[in-house]
Amino acid sequence: MLFNDLKNLVKGEVRDDEETLEEFSHDTSLFGVRPKVVVSPEDVEDVKTLVRYISEHKDSDSSLSLTARSGGTDMSGGPLNESIVLDFIPHFNHFSVDSESLCAEIEPGVFYRDFEKETGPKGVLMPSYPASKSIAALGGMVMNNAGGEKTLRYGQTRKFVEEVRMVLRDGNEYSFGSLEAEELERKLQQDDFEGEVYQGVHKLLEEHYKLVQSAQPKTSKNSAGYALWDVWDKESGRFDLSQLFVGSQGTLGIMTGAKLRLIKEKKHKILMPVFLSSWDELPEIVQAVLPHDPESLELFDIETLKLGLRFMPEVAKKAGSSFIPFALKFLPEVWVGIRLMGLPKLVVLVHLAEDSESEVRSKAAKVDALVRRFHVCARTIYSEEEAEKYWIMRRESFNLLRQHVKGKRTAPFIDDFCIFPKDVPEFLPKLLKILKEHKIAVNIAGHAGDGNFHIIPLMDLTKEEEQAKIWVVADKVYALVLQYGGTITAEHNDGLIRSPYLEKMYGKEVYALFEEVKRIFDPEGIFNPGKKVGSSKKYAMRHLKQE
Repeated sequence: MLFNDLKNLVKGEVRDDEETLEEFSHDTSLFGVRPKVVVSPEDVEDVKTLVRYISEHKDSDSSLSLTARSGGTDMSGGPLNESIVLDFIPHFNHFSVDSESLCAEIEPGVFYRDFEKETGPKGVLMPSYPASKSIAALGGMVMNNAGGEKTLRYGQTRKFVEEVRMVLRDGNEYSFGSLEAEELERKLQQDDFEGEVYQGVHKLLEEHYKLVQSAQPKTSKNSAGYALWDVWDKESGRFDLSQLFVGSQGTLGIMTGAKLRLIKEKKHKILMPVFLSSWDELPEIVQAVLPHDPESLELFDIETLKLGLRFMPEVAKKAGSSFIPFALKFLPEVWVGIRLMGLPKLVVLVHLAEDSESEVRSKAAKVDALVRRFHVCARTIYSEEEAEKYWIMRRESFNLLRQHVKGKRTAPFIDDFCIFPKDVPEFLPKLLKILKEHKIAVNIAGHAGDGNFHIIPLMDLTKEEEQAKIWVVADKVYALVLQYGGTITAEHNDGLIRSPYLEKMYGKEVYALFEEVKRIFDPEGIFNPGKKVGSSKKYAMRHLKQE
């Protein structure tokens, strides 16, 4: 009945065949959740029609809901739903780039790789792309508040969102952006649904302003919860609901488009890989390099390096090269192995970028001299083509793990916490001790400059004793993260895996405000249920994907 109803309502494709439902049951998370129907809306009218249909039929079938999906690269279970999944890739893939005004208009189904092909030749950039930029889409980047290797200097996606277009629960499309005090006052006077939304959020913030501002994590990155603290600046009067939608994982409405701000790409770049023989060396290196304003400060561990070397033909292909020429690019690194008497324990990538060649070279000379005081091995790479071998290895680490680990699988459940870089010396040994106690092997990569670590356990989830470790270890790791004033997720967002920890992270009062936000926008639970609020560890475990 649902399939037939939707088939008769929308212009886009409606599918419920086995192959489609299986494909849309998964993202890159631990979970498998099978939808009833997958719809590829052809236009905004289709989206509006679907929202109205759910709203009209919710009383007779409470299980009806909508979840938006673009690239499907989410690691948290964010785009998974048992009801209707909206696939934005086929039709919502249009965009325009204005390099003069440094702005772009985008739809949620635009792959970042296609967007980059347009922005690159124009010398402009959307800098908050994730490591999965070759397969990620812009809708997910906005709805997860994505970050990546350049976030250290430029900030997360929310910093580059000027407007979002959303279909809300009344089945109408609205545009949300920054309002001055006078414009806000006009919105608050509206006697319609849009006015009701503004009134609800404004009242909530007015009554709890100090609590909301004090709740904002002090780490340089955060995607946990709803970013209420970024909506209203009482001092200036600026009020921007787009900031509430960014990072909301489609739980408040369906995004149909956005206006993004771009930056001019730096013309001159130098990569300095630093090879460390111990994790103990990392904190001092990071603290020494940060004052020199690197564009990126990334890391990956020996296990990731081994994986990249083992599957070098595949890495070479990703770099657009054949195996032998690509392998030869690593000849300069042979001396590193000789000096360290083996592979380094971890590799730190210091990326410098400026508009002036003399400036970037001067900065590189200073960083090189500084790093060598720590008696570690380092290189200075001036060629972007040669530097790409490291970036491919860093960006593809998770995909290589997913595709090639035998007998175990990637289990991302503590994959994105963020702490203050100054706390790494104390924090890291405690983290590694927890993992060792529970006999969990991991690969580690991440954004060293932000204190944002991607810990990817490798586990055999066909075994019940391994499954049982998930919440036990997550409880301990997130308790440790919060002890150091960190956030449980910097850029991967909450989804099925971390939403159950939001109350612990923010406390009952702030979590109650998140629940109120959901009630203002979606009291009937139309949009992406079980994420942000109303989550359950039991539900997540029932949908654990074992293979």
